Amino acid sequence: MYFAALLARTEDGWEASDTELLDNVETLSDLADLAREAAAEDDTVLVLIEQEDAWFGVVRIDGEDDPRIYVSDAAAAARSSYGEILLTDELLGREPGDNDADLDALDLDGTEDGEDEDEDDDDSEGGGSAEAVPHGPVGDPEILDDLGVSQKELKALSEDALTEIAEALGASEVLETVR
Repeated sequence: MYFAALLARTEDGWEASDTELLDNVETLSDLADLAREAAAEDDTVLVLIEQEDAWFGVVRIDGEDDPRIYVSDAAAAARSSYGEILLTDELLGREPGDNDADLDALDLDGTEDGEDEDEDDDDSEGGGSAEAVPHGPVGDPEILDDLGVSQKELKALSEDALTEIAEALGASEVLETVR
């Protein structure tokens, strides 16, 4: 089960809204645009996403700055449609278009029609894209430092991560209204 919410900082504190990301968002750019629409002026907006018992992600939008992202478990997020939005090539330390490199690495020497030449070698090279996504956290661990959640605290969060983040921000009540 997924949960996603936007927390927008205002003069009066935080305002929360839930959002159906899959209905409105296909890319990180779409997500950033959605967050900016929720912002009062150029204030901070946090997009909080979690897949129950698997992973959570935080996207921070400050005005027109590039989004900052933290994902608690990249490998788990990679198996999720929300995670695919967050796990950009830059976040994973890949050059844009590296996914195409897997095709370039294939040895298309005419034996792909069922001949057994070096079949064992192909098995050992399989799963390259899965290895490209690390197990564990990726992104900016200092994403919430100035908001009261240190890098160490962020990395230690687990099951109720979004609730704990909201509590540290003083936004737990507004988050619960959209949960």
